[in-house]
Amino acid sequence: MSPALSQATVASLDPAVPVPGYDRGALRVGIVHLGVGGFHRAHQAAYLDDLMARGLGTDWALCGVGVLPHDRRIIETLQRQDGLYTLVVKHPDGRREPRVVGSVVRALLAPDDPQAVLGQMADPAVRIVSLTITEGGYLVNQVTGEFDAGSPAIAADLVPGAVPSTAFGYVVAALARRRAEGTPPFTVLSCDNIPGNGDVARRMMAAFARLLDPELADWMLAEVSFPSSMVDRITPVTVPDDVQQLTDSTGIEDGWPVVCEPFAQWVVEDEFSSGRPPLEEVGVQLVHDVEPYELMKLRLLNVGHQAIAYLGHLAGYRYAHEAASDPLFRRFLLGYMEREGSPTLPEVPGVDLDAYRHGLVDRFANPEVRDTLARLAAESSDRIPTWLVPVVAENLRTGGEVGHSALVIASWARYAEGVDEQGHPIEVVDRLKEQVMAAAARHDEDPLALLRDRDLFGDLVDDPRFTEAYAGALASLRAHGARATLEALVGPA
Repeated sequence: MSPALSQATVASLDPAVPVPGYDRGALRVGIVHLGVGGFHRAHQAAYLDDLMARGLGTDWALCGVGVLPHDRRIIETLQRQDGLYTLVVKHPDGRREPRVVGSVVRALLAPDDPQAVLGQMADPAVRIVSLTITEGGYLVNQVTGEFDAGSPAIAADLVPGAVPSTAFGYVVAALARRRAEGTPPFTVLSCDNIPGNGDVARRMMAAFARLLDPELADWMLAEVSFPSSMVDRITPVTVPDDVQQLTDSTGIEDGWPVVCEPFAQWVVEDEFSSGRPPLEEVGVQLVHDVEPYELMKLRLLNVGHQAIAYLGHLAGYRYAHEAASDPLFRRFLLGYMEREGSPTLPEVPGVDLDAYRHGLVDRFANPEVRDTLARLAAESSDRIPTWLVPVVAENLRTGGEVGHSALVIASWARYAEGVDEQGHPIEVVDRLKEQVMAAAARHDEDPLALLRDRDLFGDLVDDPRFTEAYAGALASLRAHGARATLEALVGPA
């Protein structure tokens, strides 16, 4: 049996597997990252590892923080492995490309030691706090766009003097401590899939801070940078077979490796409070305006995932590559992207949109990634309103097409009924599961039941052009199934 991955064993690994060649003992934490999931480890941490491999950025190492109790397993795994983990790139031709990443040098579980987390964030050496806390973690009211102060998740952190329990609580408490101690503020860098993620983080965190200390909120707005960023790399959930394949092929005993596709992109607004790593040296695009790239990714890639998630599951598929390899689904995907998603985009500097669209479908069809449709269909109440509803609203405003978008939203409504076309139960994973499924249960008497939720869809229910397309798509899905409905829209395969 091979020894478990750690700093003590990394030098004895299979020489064919790249490992950190830099002195990890000389690294200094410069970034605290909240939300140490697979995506962060496949993306931001990998970019920083590339930088350190060039002898750069040694004072920008990562401290990964698990904010929620369910983060215990990943944090304890990283602690056992001295922050090391294996990143396995899965190529479409079946090749596996493993490497050991060393840019994470500390891992903390906030519920176990909140003061250690606050102390690390208040350290003057830390100049960036980055976030992957999911779309729902920003507590935005989907209709008003304002801070949802009534969220149960945030109530405890609004009690004066409370020990933080959320990302918002930790960021604001750490900034308050730095202000009191005369330490320059860190940059807050959102890496979540929401439009204008930097601006959203700024407004929501300042609104939270204002409820605690108005002067602190004013100081944050004046002194703290919240750059926007666009992040892109398909990173499915690691499954036991991934762990076993890594051990069988390389001898590496890794408690939680990460798997991902070959493609990676990171576009960042070059606006930092207290400096940044030289990320441009490893292919990160530092720009003045992230929005065109961000909208391209959200409205094509992210909505594209939603477009195949529900329809694919209803049709009997369970993996993204299965649906994306089906000519019928490919035509639907490209039809949405070309006719509805792309017309809502501003010019994207340096990007050939036609090549980008076709490249996305090819990426979705990578059979080695094995991204589950269930993962793509999770937390839809945070995703559809943020990613797709703005596309529909813009096309309704300009007279553009909405038929593909209506079918995507109708397929979510049909999926939320909780039973597939073969009569098998669907496990709906959503923070608003009860609310969404209760609406879907009323489809017999009210086909627009889900669409009437203005917190999710705004005033789409008031537009006859959209409701006609939506109701027709939902009726077809319920009566004839996903494939027949797709064929009626885009023609038979």
